[in-house]
Amino acid sequence: MTNALATNSSSTDSFQGINPATGESLPGFFQEATADEVAQACEQASKAFSQYRKKTGAQKAHFLEQIAAEIEALGDELLTRAQAESGLPLARLTGERGRTAGQLRLFAEYLREGSWVNARIDTAMPERQPLPRPDLRQMLRPLGPVGIFGSSNFPLAFSVAGGDTASALAAGCPVVVKAHPAHPGTSQLVGEAIQRAVDVCGMPAGTFALVHGRTTAVGMAIVEHPAIKAIGFTGSLRGGKALFDAAARRPEPIPVYAEMGSTNPVFFLPNVLKEKGGALALAYVNSVTLGVGQFCTNPGLAIVQQSSEADTFVQEATKAVTNSQPAAMLTQGIQRAFTAGLDTLSQASGVQVLAQAAAVESFANGTPTLLTAKADTLLANPLIAEEVFGPSSVVVEATNREQLLAVAKELEGHLTATVYGTDEELLEYADLLEILEQKVGRLLINGFPTGVEVSHAMQHGGPYPATTDSRSTSVGTNAILRFARPVCYQNFPDALLPDELKSDNPLRIWRLVDGKWTN
Repeated sequence: MTNALATNSSSTDSFQGINPATGESLPGFFQEATADEVAQACEQASKAFSQYRKKTGAQKAHFLEQIAAEIEALGDELLTRAQAESGLPLARLTGERGRTAGQLRLFAEYLREGSWVNARIDTAMPERQPLPRPDLRQMLRPLGPVGIFGSSNFPLAFSVAGGDTASALAAGCPVVVKAHPAHPGTSQLVGEAIQRAVDVCGMPAGTFALVHGRTTAVGMAIVEHPAIKAIGFTGSLRGGKALFDAAARRPEPIPVYAEMGSTNPVFFLPNVLKEKGGALALAYVNSVTLGVGQFCTNPGLAIVQQSSEADTFVQEATKAVTNSQPAAMLTQGIQRAFTAGLDTLSQASGVQVLAQAAAVESFANGTPTLLTAKADTLLANPLIAEEVFGPSSVVVEATNREQLLAVAKELEGHLTATVYGTDEELLEYADLLEILEQKVGRLLINGFPTGVEVSHAMQHGGPYPATTDSRSTSVGTNAILRFARPVCYQNFPDALLPDELKSDNPLRIWRLVDGKWTN
């Protein structure tokens, strides 16, 4: 496998994909992109923007559907390579491929309907006193070329053709994608599929570019290039914050939409533990260990109130973790970071390791671990609530309702929070829900957060440090809003207006006209 999308790379620094289950090097060499190659990709994206921004919703929709078809046409070759590079099971990857194609087609439907541009028209009022009102028409327009960083934990759905790429292309923005070095072969295959769609659909050269790199220099070169107008990132707090800071230092600062760390607290209320504490303990551990704990919505924190039922819940969770199995994590680097994070957490004052699965020596195995701490300990040391990316979780025991609420108030921003309770006690704990609403982007009742539906109503984001902008989502059709900006047209003749703003509404989209929604 070669870097077919690279522009005759002059780099002498190459690397291979690694199988995380065995540590073996995989076929194919991938060149670290040079600064000149990154600059060329960004400049081509800027040139492409002048044409791609003018594409109609129907044209962009066809393009996204063609990308989905090209990815599906890769067949087993894509799944086999993704499994070799990630260690993830084929069933999971098959579902992830379906999710990737599905979100591309969802955006295509969204574009064809067209109302996402949020068209607003205030017609002229020339007779108004004391001053006439001009004709004002506003809609969302594409922002410009976007730099995208593929994630480690979803080699398809949050990677080269993932939600960031889909939403940016849907908005009318060319993309420059940095492949994640953990799955370069998978990224290359998908990148070539997107390029075929560019060619088939007659999109301008530079609409899509893929660069490889193991060093931070490649990513920073994308962020710092003046042609790039926004960044989409999924990864660690450290990585996301570094990109955010670099973007803020630019002569022209740009937005960075980074999804970063989250421990996704789950609150188990007393009465629900009386009813089904044992079953919930097993479901909780299954959620913690799903995908070797490498989901951004992994429940890394569970909060209970002191009671005999809570004790039973903890005992059952301890058994479940003890009986669970280690498995290969996505990379050896991620596994080492997980082990180091666990060591730091377990050595914190007041933190106790309750259970660990039997360790199995392997290149990058992650061992499921359950820890516990009193609420007093957490309140005194908030670092205990920070994410340790992998199959671990901390059970926090509050002495009473007031202390449980105190824990909620001290939480930082997270992607999700969950409350398990009976119908009656959920009403009794309405104040808990009110607190959590201010801490997260998605609030769940009686359901674990692992699994993020791709839909119109989904919110996958949250207050810092979960993301760098709590107003945005990286999943669902609202993700398109990150890569568009409002433009107002004053006193334009109809012939010069975009179709979305023409007086006769040829696209029949929903518009706010003189304060009333109409199509």
